[in-house]
Amino acid sequence: NTGAQSAVSGLTRAMVLLLVVLFASGLTQCTPLAVLAGIALQVGIKIIDWSFLKRAHQVSLKGASIMYGVIGLTVFVDLITAVGVGVFVANILTIENLTKLRSENVKAITDADDTIDLNPEEKELLDRANNRILLFHLEGPMIFGVSKAISRQQTAMADHDVLIMDLSDVPHLGVTASLAIENAIEEACDNGRHVFIVGAAGKIKRRLEKLGVLNLLPPQHLLMDRKAALKQALFLISGAVEADNVAAANGVTPGVDSNETVSPEEPDTTVSPRETSDRPMV
Repeated sequence: NTGAQSAVSGLTRAMVLLLVVLFASGLTQCTPLAVLAGIALQVGIKIIDWSFLKRAHQVSLKGASIMYGVIGLTVFVDLITAVGVGVFVANILTIENLTKLRSENVKAITDADDTIDLNPEEKELLDRANNRILLFHLEGPMIFGVSKAISRQQTAMADHDVLIMDLSDVPHLGVTASLAIENAIEEACDNGRHVFIVGAAGKIKRRLEKLGVLNLLPPQHLLMDRKAALKQALFLISGAVEADNVAAANGVTPGVDSNETVSPEEPDTTVSPRETSDRPMV
């Protein structure tokens, strides 16, 4: 409002106020409180964005609620308290919105679909696994709110022999999300499943090393290439996949022993005493 062009103006104002407080407090102590109150009121009215205040409820109902709450706290409680509460509530809402967006990038698939961008060879390898490989793909920054989405996807691991945790597109991995990944890997290992980690490098790898997650896996199961992980996983379960294919070709449900045969029902040849007595004697 007074023609300031850069941050230098704010620094200059702060230095002037500091000098007044330190060296000219004796001169300012005689200023009437009514004058100071008038100055504060005039400055407060000037800094209000009246155009936004009229449209705040149209832009965002949550944002308008926070703003009116901060105004109320400023008037009836204290300015510092109002600012603290406003910043805290705004951060909570921001984290909630980011969590919803990040949760959409937590995907678990067993066949080649359009939810994850796979090249043709990766799609072929995944399809050849007959739903025995679960590809757990994470994308984007993994903040603490995403841990719920990771935990929800753990239920999909029950019917698979191999878990591939794909972290290739994760630039940031929070502590809470790391613990959720650790729980998923530990559960898979405890149930005798093979686990691969793909794309863990730099800060992501160091975070997993500090938590001891990498100690749960053989060194050869830590890879940078998703295709290589799919090939190794398919090799480990090749026997089970071949058995499934043979069973499907023979029209037998996988899991049922095809060597078991059911003998046809034999006719009852037992002769009752009554039938014996009715026969003529020879």
